[in-house]
Amino acid sequence: MKKNTLQFIREMLPVFTGILIALFVNNWNEERKNEEYLDKIYINIKKELTETHKEILKKEKLQKKLLDTLNNYLNNKNTLFEVLTKGDGIYLPNIRMNSWKAISNSKLELLDYKKLIDLSNIEEGKELFKLKSNMLANFTYSNMNSHEKEKKEVFKILLKDVTSTQKGLKMRIEKIIDE
Repeated sequence: MKKNTLQFIREMLPVFTGILIALFVNNWNEERKNEEYLDKIYINIKKELTETHKEILKKEKLQKKLLDTLNNYLNNKNTLFEVLTKGDGIYLPNIRMNSWKAISNSKLELLDYKKLIDLSNIEEGKELFKLKSNMLANFTYSNMNSHEKEKKEVFKILLKDVTSTQKGLKMRIEKIIDE
């Protein structure tokens, strides 16, 4: 009986060793693939955020021009549409987060917690920015022909609210770009 048990162990030892080696190699290969995937995602996220940051900087100048124009024409009888035309219109940046969406829908567990929080904060800020932008657009469209100072002031407040949210997004984006 002892002889059979020893022979069984001798025959099974290479099988167990082979299985353990195969599991180790498979785990190592999966980790390597995950690291490559994360590296590519981080590169794409940085590219998107860098492009978004540049766009925000361009739009800030145009928004300042519109606010200055609005301040100049606040007390006269020009309609909101005429003021917007003189200020060259409303410009809002496009906040790109496609790579974040890709990883958040598939391999979120691979992300470092700090990066996860930073990116989800940007996504939440993007949603808030979108909501405020829609409020600004709705107000603008429904008051285009108004020449009332109060309506222009409300527009100004809404625009400042949108640009304030945009500024917060810009700061969060700069933090990630600088890492």
